[in-house]
Parts: sequence; structure tokens; C-alpha cells
Amino acid sequence: MSAPILVRYYHPESGLSLGLQLGDTVYDVTQPVGSVSTWLRSSVNRVEAAIEKLVQTALSSPNTFPASTFANPPSATEPHWLAPVDDQDVWASGVTYARSRVARQEEAFDGGDVYARVYTADRPELFFKARGPWVVGPHDQVGIRHDADWSVPEPELGLVLNPALEIVGLVIGNDVSSRDIEGANPLYLPQAKIYTASCSLGPGLKLEPFTDTWPELSIQVQIERDKAVVFSGQTHTDQIRRRPEELIDYLGRALHFPDGVVLLSGTGIVPPDDFTLAAGDVVQIQIEGLGNLENRVKVV
Repeated sequence: MSAPILVRYYHPESGLSLGLQLGDTVYDVTQPVGSVSTWLRSSVNRVEAAIEKLVQTALSSPNTFPASTFANPPSATEPHWLAPVDDQDVWASGVTYARSRVARQEEAFDGGDVYARVYTADRPELFFKARGPWVVGPHDQVGIRHDADWSVPEPELGLVLNPALEIVGLVIGNDVSSRDIEGANPLYLPQAKIYTASCSLGPGLKLEPFTDTWPELSIQVQIERDKAVVFSGQTHTDQIRRRPEELIDYLGRALHFPDGVVLLSGTGIVPPDDFTLAAGDVVQIQIEGLGNLENRVKVV
């Protein structure tokens, strides 16, 4: 059996719900488990046992649905996926791929020496991306800033961490960014990265713990405009320079996450300099074994 996937969804009959997807079936675990935060707290120092208990709880649930039930845009009348986080912050790692280092240097007005230095420095670049309630889920709309002229998606593998900063699983992430704002001055990074609907995650949290070696996964992105593909690209986790435990260690040195946290691992796919996202574009990110995260673009 493939690894279980912890999901959040909306159903008109039950409202906001928590589920565990096993294969193509979603089992409602809202009543016995409660929330993503509750489960992550329960997994501290017992990740494998907590996953096994969750699976057994799901298999005894009387309420099940085909996963295809929720493949709809958000609506009060249609079942749909929600972002698979509740109170978890999302943080992100910068310049972890050589391709990202080059892109940051190219966009910077002064040549971007700071990005070259952080790529090889002992301390990684880590930054806050979004609070859990801000995160956009599958088939919802991600945002690009109305005051930016150069916006791109950043497809990333996300680490799902419990309060003890143990890796409990993986998730697909889109760290939408305003390249012209960041390129104008590195101190503008928060404005380039943190704004309404700038972060999407989904479709669920794949509960597959590991330790210090990245799983071997391909990452792909495709962007459609008026039903035509205007950009596609791919990379692989073997291109990430930093080790998982290295990023996690620095994230947790002076921060505590009582409800767990998602840490995005950086992007290795950068569209050409003459490309920018536009309202109505459809961004699809696929990571091997994790599924597909699809969002339409809006201006905020």
C-alpha cells in the first residue's frame, strides 16, 4: 500500500473535515483525530506508531469518499480540497539549487553577490512565507501582486514537521514570488514573498518519514494560458545543495512550533526572464509520488 495522505476537505453536508487518503479512498477521521495540529502533536517521538494508529483509525471510519469527489474549485455547494494545514506556519529555504542562485543574481540590479555568498555559506537562507490560514489549497486561486511586473511560481518540495521538528512527511508547495521586487533590493524580500494568496500547498500531507537523505523525486511544473502551454520545466531533488537536517536545524535553533511547521526546500525551476504570470494562468506542479497541485492565478 502507498503511504497514507492526511487531507483536509470541505463537504456541504459536514463542513470542514479531516481525512486520510488510502489509495483512491478518503476516510473521514474528523471526529477521532480532530485536526492536523492535534495529530502532529500526537506524533512527537513516535512518528511511525502515530501513522499506524491513524491508518487503523481511518479503516474503522463509517464515512468514506472517492478521492475524485473533491477535485472541484472551492464552492459552498461542492465538495473540495482545502489546504492541508491549519495552524502550521510555512517557512521557506532560499538559494538551495544552483539554478536559483543564478536566477537571483541575474534579477538583482547590482549583480546579486549576496546570493552567491549565501549559496555557499554555512547558514542557509530561511524566511517566513505564510501562516496556515493564509495558505491556498488545490484548485483555489494563487495571487500575484498588482504592483509587481515580474511574477513567477516556485515549485518546491515541502517538509512536514511535527513540534519536535521530526519529519513526518512531504507536501507539494508553490512559493509564488515577485522577482522584480526582490531584484530591486534584497531587503524587499518580505514584500516579494509574503502577501495574500502567495503560497499554495497540496493536495495532502504524504505521511512518509525519513531522516537525512532527500528522497529521489522529480519535480515538474506546467503553466497554461488560454489552454496553451506557455512554460514547462523540471528538476530533481538530487540538485538540492542543503541536507534536510541542515535546514531543519537552523529553522529550530531559536524558534518553536507547537503545532508543527512546513518547510519548503527551495526551487530549481525558474522560467525565462521574459516570462511573468498573468491572471487566469493555470499552474500545475507535480512531484513524483505526491500527486498534482493545480491553481489558477489571480491579481491581488
